[in-house]
Amino acid sequence: MLYIYKYFLFILIYFGIEYISIICFIFIFIVFIFFINFMLTLGIETSCDETAVAIYDSNIGLIFDKIYSQSLHSKYGGVVPELASRDHLRKIISLIRISFLEYRLCFSDIDVIAYTAGPGLIGSLLVGATIACTLGFALNLPVIPINHLEAHIHTPMMEGVITDYPFISLLVSGGHTQLIYVKNFRDYELLGQSIDDAAGEAFDKVAKLLGLQYPGGKLLSDMARYGKLNKFIFPRPMLNKDNLNFSFSGIKTFALNILKNIKYNIELYADIARAFEDAMIDVLVNKCISAIKKTGLKRVVLVGGVSANDVLRDKLSTSLKLYNGKAFYSSKIFCTDNAAMIAYTGMIHFFSKNIHDNKLNIKVYPRWSLV
Repeated sequence: MLYIYKYFLFILIYFGIEYISIICFIFIFIVFIFFINFMLTLGIETSCDETAVAIYDSNIGLIFDKIYSQSLHSKYGGVVPELASRDHLRKIISLIRISFLEYRLCFSDIDVIAYTAGPGLIGSLLVGATIACTLGFALNLPVIPINHLEAHIHTPMMEGVITDYPFISLLVSGGHTQLIYVKNFRDYELLGQSIDDAAGEAFDKVAKLLGLQYPGGKLLSDMARYGKLNKFIFPRPMLNKDNLNFSFSGIKTFALNILKNIKYNIELYADIARAFEDAMIDVLVNKCISAIKKTGLKRVVLVGGVSANDVLRDKLSTSLKLYNGKAFYSSKIFCTDNAAMIAYTGMIHFFSKNIHDNKLNIKVYPRWSLV
């Protein structure tokens, strides 16, 4: 908040002391109209292999957001936890410095610090938590540990795509696939979840079977565009079950068995990618329809890395319209892990008085369940 006063002093010096009464009146008016409850939240995200920093202004919204994606894991075919932690250490401080330099801020301008406390890789989480709690202790600022899943759910709210509760959230990422009844802030009910592989995990694993580089989910979707419809028919597990749970390991195994019995052929591989993606999306969409029938709600908020999939977005929107429902989703840049959602959710927690006071007690929760 101090950076507002810097502008005031600049105006005062520029126009001269003789206009001080007019300047003071204008300044007080601006502060009163625009900056009531104004605050800046620094968000830090290091849950897996993305190092991210963001600053959220409670008055004007997101003012800084930078993400560093660790490319070093591609040659290993997956995230190596130790390497991820070390790379976070190499990048996090420089990202924080850049955030302050770009917006000409000082540490004293920050009012709140929010960090991802889980779920995620314990080493990666500890990097962000240690930085956040150290800054909070040194600057005597409130520090708020954020549940990564809760932050994903509120990403569309951050952008103003949806502005109120309740709604159903379909969270589809590399680590989680969940249907959540979002009744209010911090009031959630788990409707269903994957009993084995997460949707994003299944996409990446089948992409690897197809010889695509990690992370391969997006590459698989690109390949699927060239595939023929119904060349292969994949199973749709658990659609006949009287619950809202998911199971994707069978779809993955089905792809593996097909690939074992054919030689490499780019056209056939594209057909397999198409059939796999169609099966995955059919399951996700049909479970959402079952969820709106069960709850009576009409709004489904799609979040998480897989929510960037264009086919999923289109099919969910089209299918929900048949039941007078509507799909909401954030910009693709905010579908994957980012610090903007952490800063925004931290701001909501701050206004809700949910603050972690003991900054020397660094808390992370690798398996932090939302409900």
